[in-house]
Amino acid sequence: MKILVVGTGARENVICESLKDHAELYSIMSNKNPGISRISEYKIADENDLETVKQFAINNNVEMAIIGPESPLEKGIVDYLENAGINCVGPTQSAARIETDKSFMRKLFEDYKIEGSLVYKVFDDYSDASKFIDEFEKDVVIKPVGLTGGKGVKIVGEHLKDTNEAKKYAKEVIDNKMGGFAKVVIEEKLIGEEFTLQAFSDGNNLVPMPAVQDHPHAFEGDKGPITGGMGSYSDRGGLLPFLTKKDYDRAVNIMKNTISAIKKETGPYKGFLYGQFMLCADGPRLIEYNARFGDPEAMNVLPLIETNFIEICENIVDGTLKKAKFKDKATVCKYLVPNGYPEHGKAGQALDVKEEQIRNKGALLYYAAVNQKDHKIFTSSSRALALVGIGDSIAEAEKTCESVMGYVEGDLFHRRDVGTAALIQKRIDHINKLKNNLHN
Repeated sequence: MKILVVGTGARENVICESLKDHAELYSIMSNKNPGISRISEYKIADENDLETVKQFAINNNVEMAIIGPESPLEKGIVDYLENAGINCVGPTQSAARIETDKSFMRKLFEDYKIEGSLVYKVFDDYSDASKFIDEFEKDVVIKPVGLTGGKGVKIVGEHLKDTNEAKKYAKEVIDNKMGGFAKVVIEEKLIGEEFTLQAFSDGNNLVPMPAVQDHPHAFEGDKGPITGGMGSYSDRGGLLPFLTKKDYDRAVNIMKNTISAIKKETGPYKGFLYGQFMLCADGPRLIEYNARFGDPEAMNVLPLIETNFIEICENIVDGTLKKAKFKDKATVCKYLVPNGYPEHGKAGQALDVKEEQIRNKGALLYYAAVNQKDHKIFTSSSRALALVGIGDSIAEAEKTCESVMGYVEGDLFHRRDVGTAALIQKRIDHINKLKNNLHN
């Protein structure tokens, strides 16, 4: 089957790797990703240039397109390609609003009485937003309504010192139309542990994947600014050390109810759905949805998939999705990023990647925001590449992942603490303390 993968990063690299043995691959990417270019026929182009994407697909008789990033989804790439007769794994423009319009997502929960929501308000007037922040008796989270590449969320007590800084940032979001809307979402700050649950959806049926925990802070010990994600881990059994089967099932049920609600509002949601949850003392609460695979979380789940990935994609398109089987293994993914990231990542730095040694150690490698020129690999200002270890325990996977870091040379850094016993124990202790406080 001829399959087009749209996207440039590590998420698209792992998608292509999961397809390559059973498909003839084509790719549209904005930079030359070494991992994708070697296994596909590719075109360097803007992923948001829908006409170029369509013509490339038609010229190559592509039968199915898989959409990696959120930006083309917001622009309606699925509608555009399907109108040209090309099946897509990805939601329509209206269904993708579950990610691209946070006010739509929250209202969906409200209108359909879906469990797991939180207190929120949407404002287009600064004085109203300011008054709400002053009168709200808890710390808040400030979010642009639209897309900001995972870097627009700011939390009182972490990135914002107090309510005055929260009000200042809310004004900045509205005044600058951050994320494309002159609106701001203000939500209650949830206390707990974040986890990611990704799922396949054919519009009626939802098939969940193993749970993952991402590490969005730039520096070790969960310090520094929020990034696109510095690394992530998953555990055997599809759960996490602090996540029970009961809480996992509750999160799955929230996502099933969401799919049902989206169908009534916009038509079937077909593709990958990413739920970012906070496990609170009283159970999981939904922070936000993404209308695609997570990055880095895709690198934790796709290497474990045992079911033919193309069949899953075909079942998503056909509306016949039933199940997906994953290896019972743990994974740890760590991103190498240019020094200065996320605000001032050093671009144009040459990298020396010893791929053979990395693979000989049993690790996996996925290229992200790099560019290959004349057989050399250069950084952009964003994340460079991800290394993944797989094992019978998180500790084993983390050891494998960390052991190959020295095989990548360049002006880079990574979070060494992702997947370590000390950091995971901190998560477990935090949840146990919250639950004990609830019951006392």
